[in-house]
Amino acid sequence: MARKKIGLIGAGNIGGELANQIVEKQLGDVVLVDIPEKEGVAKGKALDIMQNSALIGKDASCIGTSNWQDVAGADVIIVTAGIPRKPGQSRDDLVGVNVGIIRTVADNAKKYCPNAFAIIVANPLDAMVFEFHRRSGFDKSKVCGMAGMLDSARFQYFLADAANVSVKDVRTMVLGGHGDDMVPISSMCTINAVPASELVASDKMAAIIQRVRGGGGEIVKLMGTSAYYAPASAAIQMAESFLFDQKRLMPCAAYLTGQYGYKDMFIGVPIIIGASGVEKVIEVPLTVDETAALKKSAEAVMTVVDIVKKTP
Repeated sequence: MARKKIGLIGAGNIGGELANQIVEKQLGDVVLVDIPEKEGVAKGKALDIMQNSALIGKDASCIGTSNWQDVAGADVIIVTAGIPRKPGQSRDDLVGVNVGIIRTVADNAKKYCPNAFAIIVANPLDAMVFEFHRRSGFDKSKVCGMAGMLDSARFQYFLADAANVSVKDVRTMVLGGHGDDMVPISSMCTINAVPASELVASDKMAAIIQRVRGGGGEIVKLMGTSAYYAPASAAIQMAESFLFDQKRLMPCAAYLTGQYGYKDMFIGVPIIIGASGVEKVIEVPLTVDETAALKKSAEAVMTVVDIVKKTP
């Protein structure tokens, strides 16, 4: 059976890490795409990855290009194109530049790979997923955003560290928009089925939740740019669930049609990803405080979406 084709739109830090992981995991052949001015970066990273594949014994191919025709027929596209955050910036500060980029990406995706499953990573995440869906005309089941997976992983690590347990036994979930108003669902956190509240004091949990909300900014402040190892791994897990019909339940930005009381918007919720894409949105019980926090987060998302809608 022929290998799947995966288009990575953006050859920056996340794009390069995505390409490397895809080849290592043999998920498919990679097309690493960037603008003409950065085609050399895309080609250079692809060449480095292929030389590394000789060392580790992997056969999937990786090419770099600025030509969207090379992406034609892709089974999956993962969109990281856009400017990353710098110290002092919020994700929403990127909307003015990145909305134009996501529109160009959506136009090309519609033309060259209209049947692909699209995973959006560019920020401000929820607004960029909304605009990609609106502009491309892709079915809502074939578009989602990588955010909750990353935020939940940060929550998982911080909680495991605080409880002094293996990260493998911790289960967390973060819903809402990918911003400072995201909603870590502490009521559902477990450590191998034991409620996390049994092992982590409430004041420590509150501090962890605040650190999760600022998790991306913490990394930006430390190294001057956005994270890329964990975001790439999160997107890879989403792609794997689609490619192999794993039907994993994951927190991702998905289109709502009334779930949780919201509609006509993308926001982080638990979904099942399988061979058909986003196959189901799962509604989980929330506490009164979590419901209020989700409302606040949704309002923040819509504020940015409204800006996108008004941007010519």
